Amino acid sequence: MELDLAPQKADTTVFEGEGGGYYAWTVPAVAEWRLGAGKLVLQPRGFAMPHYSDCAKIGYVIQGTCTVGLITPNSPEENILIIKKGDAIPVPVGIFSWWFNGGDLDVIVIFLGETSQSYNPGQIEYFFLTGAIGFLQGFSSEFITKIYDISEQDSIKLAKSQTNALLLELDDQIKIPDDDSNSNKEKFVFNLDNILSSNIVTAEITADNFPLLEKIGLSASLTRLQPNSALGPSYSTDPSNRIFYVIKGSGTIQIVGLNGTQILDAKVEQDQLFVVPKFFAIAQLAGDQGMEFFSVITSSRPVFGQLFGNLSAWNALSSSVLQASLNVDSKFVEFFKSKNGGDNNNF
Repeated sequence: MELDLAPQKADTTVFEGEGGGYYAWTVPAVAEWRLGAGKLVLQPRGFAMPHYSDCAKIGYVIQGTCTVGLITPNSPEENILIIKKGDAIPVPVGIFSWWFNGGDLDVIVIFLGETSQSYNPGQIEYFFLTGAIGFLQGFSSEFITKIYDISEQDSIKLAKSQTNALLLELDDQIKIPDDDSNSNKEKFVFNLDNILSSNIVTAEITADNFPLLEKIGLSASLTRLQPNSALGPSYSTDPSNRIFYVIKGSGTIQIVGLNGTQILDAKVEQDQLFVVPKFFAIAQLAGDQGMEFFSVITSSRPVFGQLFGNLSAWNALSSSVLQASLNVDSKFVEFFKSKNGGDNNNF
């Protein structure tokens, strides 16, 4: 099977209008591996109406500050959170959410998820409560009147007053709640950006340090590479796929698959997305401006095998086994082992 893993920018405009836009990736690799990706852009006063999706996903705030409302199915409680640049927010399947930009800067949130059980695998589908494509549009006035115990006139007002779809720009008269005192915020939001430092190039969230991920079966990481630095090859040790979004910078990636075949050798740049299938190995080399990327893995507790550094198989294998496997002399084996004694796989 020929694989097309070439990095791509979003190729589908799902919605664009006053208030912002939503853009999706429908490229073959995303569909082939049952993943999903979308980008939400909210302009100031932009409002994404209440909805739920048919897949679990993790949102990552690329830019701005956003107010989010979350409602768990059959719960009377609305959790209102304020998220900012660097925050990761898991969104379980079927949970209602709304998103509002109360600031002066555009909000950009990237969503990456797993869509094997979705209505259309490879795509994140949204179901809206209100608006031109909301549930109320599909039920007759007779049903609405009976269910909500209102008059026919009120049923029409309820179902037909909002003519916008997906996103709209709110006027100043509507005051969206902006209280950030929610005591449960740490349950829903994790800031990855704060973990990174000169000594830490990758920040990870898994079910071990963020329990909500156990429910959705995903994990995520944020990696920041310095100019012209590299991230040594790694592979997933379980059947989990990885999907990457380049936040800023550029570089080169190489992916190796079955039988030592180089599946991809490509330049990547800001706003591009690429997929690494299960068990395939990937290595990244940052360009002159460095490179930063966010990734989601289809496992809540992933384990990655390293192919460089003191935790790699190279370092663990006995010298005689390496000598036989590489068909080299013992002196070269010791030389090569000395080059693989680093503390991590970033160099």
